[in-house]
Amino acid sequence: MFPVELRGTRAKTLMWAPEHEIEQAALQQLRNIANLEWVHGVRVMPDVHLGKGATVGSVIAMKDAVAPAAVGVDIGCGMESVKTDLTASDLPDDLKRLRSRIEAAVPVGFNSHKSAVDVRKLSFSVPGLRTGWDRFWGSFGSLHGDVQKLEGKAHKQIGSLGGGNHFIEVCLDENDAVWILLHSGSRNIGKELAERHMHIARQLPHNTGLPDRDLAVFVSGTSEMAAYRRDLEWAQEYAARNRAVMLGLICSAVRDEFPNVRFDEPISCHHNYVSEEIIDGEPMLVTRKGAVRAGEGQLALIPGSMGTRSYVVCGKGNPDSFQSASHGAGRRMSRNAAKRQFSVADLVSQTEGVESRKDAGVIDEIPAAYKDIDAVIAAQSDLVDVVATLRQVVCVKG
Repeated sequence: MFPVELRGTRAKTLMWAPEHEIEQAALQQLRNIANLEWVHGVRVMPDVHLGKGATVGSVIAMKDAVAPAAVGVDIGCGMESVKTDLTASDLPDDLKRLRSRIEAAVPVGFNSHKSAVDVRKLSFSVPGLRTGWDRFWGSFGSLHGDVQKLEGKAHKQIGSLGGGNHFIEVCLDENDAVWILLHSGSRNIGKELAERHMHIARQLPHNTGLPDRDLAVFVSGTSEMAAYRRDLEWAQEYAARNRAVMLGLICSAVRDEFPNVRFDEPISCHHNYVSEEIIDGEPMLVTRKGAVRAGEGQLALIPGSMGTRSYVVCGKGNPDSFQSASHGAGRRMSRNAAKRQFSVADLVSQTEGVESRKDAGVIDEIPAAYKDIDAVIAAQSDLVDVVATLRQVVCVKG
């Protein structure tokens, strides 16, 4: 059944979703970017939906160019997970205290830590977490000049969740083993860097006449491209370090509740990023916006919503998809539409059995605002194999 080819594009565009199920505005976005002269090919994941400039759920291979909008403003956003040796029988009937421990350890929403986290004091540490910090922070001064005043804030936001669709969950797999799962990105500093470079790209002469100015690109061999790649790679590392610190904080909080708990090796993946890859035998700059790399044997995480399921998957390395898979369920309606259509009572009903916020502040994250995660996973059976199916019992949101 999949993939299907999108008609009316210059660069070949293959989709793992039926064309009639994708909103017209998103289809037009896909056509706009597939018609750019630098684009070699576009791949569309089953969680596809309208984004700013570039479509969420898109994988774009460009020759000697990159569009910042094809990465998005939350540079390096992604997932982190770890399996524990706890089982469902170890958990108390009332999970409110565990949720409170996690919320006390990790700031959510616009909040940050009062001072930078001392990673040496974490009782659980992701491999590599305690190294490289001097090099990492030492390069802050080379970032775009407008963000230099934000260094202190960036330090304090390492190890914080943010809001929107970001979350922390305690989950159970098919064998009732307990997992920790989280979703977050590069926080305010990634957004500030992305928006500044998008503004620069829109002003460049070669981007005059684009059907959507948000599709403005940088081209290789220019100072603008070099500056963007420098800041982008730093923000991608920030996002990875942010998730690693958060996971350390959460695991330490879980250990406070269960002193003898042990943790497996973590699984980590970006889903808003750029990488250099060989596509159809040629070097390309590949942007994944709302998509994960699914190379052969590569583990990835595909979450659903706060009342459904999430999946641990193993990539099949399918070259047709540029070795990619979806990053989640994908929204089926906007946040404003969800707020208009659903009530707190609906949220309570749809998150039954999950220890979580159940108030008006998270109605836009109600499960019904998202596509069916099981259908999304089924649509990409040629891209990934399911390793574990997770159902959340605790969900923390900003």
